[in-house]
Amino acid sequence: MIHSLFIVNNSGDVFLEKHWRSVVSRSVCDYFLDAQRNSQNDVPPVISTPHYYLITVQRKGISLVAACKQEVPPLFVIEFLHRVVDTFEDYFADCSESIIKENYVLVYELLDEMLDNGFPLATESNILKELIKPPNILRTIANTVTGKSNVSTILPQGQLSAIPWRRSGVRYTNNEAYFDVIEEVDAIIDKSGSTVFAEIQGYIDCCIKLSGMPDLTLSFMNPRLFDDVSFHPCVRFKRWEAERLLSFIPPDGNFRLMSYHINAQSVVAIPIYIRHNFSIKTGEQGRLDLTVGTRTLMGRSVDKVKLEIAMPKCVLNCILTPNQGKYTFDSVSKTLTWDVGRIDVTNLPNIRGTVSIPPGTPSLGSNPTINVQFTISQMAVSGLKVNRLDMYGEKYKPFKGVKYITKAGKFQVRM
Repeated sequence: MIHSLFIVNNSGDVFLEKHWRSVVSRSVCDYFLDAQRNSQNDVPPVISTPHYYLITVQRKGISLVAACKQEVPPLFVIEFLHRVVDTFEDYFADCSESIIKENYVLVYELLDEMLDNGFPLATESNILKELIKPPNILRTIANTVTGKSNVSTILPQGQLSAIPWRRSGVRYTNNEAYFDVIEEVDAIIDKSGSTVFAEIQGYIDCCIKLSGMPDLTLSFMNPRLFDDVSFHPCVRFKRWEAERLLSFIPPDGNFRLMSYHINAQSVVAIPIYIRHNFSIKTGEQGRLDLTVGTRTLMGRSVDKVKLEIAMPKCVLNCILTPNQGKYTFDSVSKTLTWDVGRIDVTNLPNIRGTVSIPPGTPSLGSNPTINVQFTISQMAVSGLKVNRLDMYGEKYKPFKGVKYITKAGKFQVRM
């Protein structure tokens, strides 16, 4: 399946390469770098070259490029590459170029276990942590003194079982099960304030610390909201199809239980609005006036609000006065950033002032767009609600909790 894997930094340098089935020259990454230069941030996930197919993923400021000789299901490879990044984050708390360089040996050990002859083998964190111990200072010192490695000599018990994502013999003093329902709103709002496009990308992240082998059932108040879903392998899909219940034996620790997609525009409520006025007249200074407000949010507050505006190239500077937060203007990239913070509904955030342009500049042909970021705690904008969590197979009663968060995804307002 995968012959070679290359990890490329933002400068286009290959700082790590790993080969399985055959050695592929790193010069094959030139095709990826050419595509990156030509299309900026929109690099095709699959690039066909004379001898290989390059399948790419870009995350955390680095790019993973997998070289395959034969045709393979591209989504299969893309999912594996995302799993590689998730594993590095789980082990090292981050997945940057410097972190990978500091842990070269451990990274190569992980890649050896995750792929066998180019095919995925062990991709669950529980299994990998039994095979390869996560790094810490004491273990590093002990390995240096004794000459041992992080790789276990014993095969994990769960790897050959019917439940490979959960290790056996798990014991906790406090048994807890927490669920985070996180929804990201993607939307395009036109100049008049009407919604052109809106959808929700959601996911449920779990932190499960339960003893033994618990069998959990999670139900929703309104499961028919979902237009498209994808599950962790632990979920019994046939029961979901029949009863709309999530039945599963969970992995130990943190994992993503499911991702979902809601594209029924009538269901997607737009939580904030922006009143805007931007004008540039020939031979005069431009004027900018922005006000941010919230719609009905059932008493929830909107936090971490941030607006980014790509101003026209003719703009020299912005002299503005905000009644809340602070703003910056990058004269090179022509980007105006207003860090608003929390929206106070009694005194809506506003920023206004003049925009400097060169003399003789013609009137603006098209207005810029506003990219919006925000966070709403304890609210799922789709109205999704977890009904209850039941546990079978164990006799203790765990602590349970659900947290809802709404964030802005690709949220754009046209001026």
